[in-house]
Amino acid sequence: MTEAADAMQTPARPVLLLIPGLLCDEAVWQAQVQALAPVADCVVARHGMADTIEGMARQALALLPPGAHFSVAGHSMGGRCALEIWRQVPERVQRLALLDTGYQARPAGATGEAEAAQRMALLALARAEGMRAMGRQWACGMVHPARWDSPVFAQILDMIERFTPAQFEAQIRALLHRPEATDLLARITAPTLLLCGREDGWSPLSRHEEMQRHIPQAQLVAVEDCGHMSTMEQPEAVTAALQRWLDERPSQIQSRPK
Repeated sequence: MTEAADAMQTPARPVLLLIPGLLCDEAVWQAQVQALAPVADCVVARHGMADTIEGMARQALALLPPGAHFSVAGHSMGGRCALEIWRQVPERVQRLALLDTGYQARPAGATGEAEAAQRMALLALARAEGMRAMGRQWACGMVHPARWDSPVFAQILDMIERFTPAQFEAQIRALLHRPEATDLLARITAPTLLLCGREDGWSPLSRHEEMQRHIPQAQLVAVEDCGHMSTMEQPEAVTAALQRWLDERPSQIQSRPK
């Protein structure tokens, strides 16, 4: 068999773009990158000083070869970036995975004001006492309570401490001005995985059930004994779900919405 014929019969390895959430870096995807490396070319995004979801999506896309097709998985704020990537380049996205995330803009009125006040209070704490001190308070709501004294919790604090208050402020600004994506969900045609920790109090399972009702043929996985940081709390379960998702036939090339 010639090399050309062999190449035609051998599927190309999928490119998997992995997008971290608020105050998260490569560590949040470490277990998945290690496990999926034999079957996918994994690229982990970084947000730098980007202060909009749209800008974060553009930065992530810049890591890939121009015009390349890829699968994208986003965790928490990264899931919002993944949705924005679908909005920007649906013709390139073969699969979409949204983990412990959301899709709606910040609410108007008192609810939205309360969210802003809560986030700004955490920023003030980070500036006054340091990122790790802020993380000890904030991250308690990010994991299952049984993991508050675990090595996983310490790893999360280490990760938070690698960021600066200025980066935290930029990411808060992005979240406070996050785009509304409800209208986008019904237009998603790529094989879509929705995954959420059963005990996620930040991005609850009910929100992912709402997303499943909007996205045609989306698959929902609830990870047991797990809070918001699913990729670190239950890495094997998350990796298994991603592996099944990668095994799905990729979507046909999409045309850009009018």
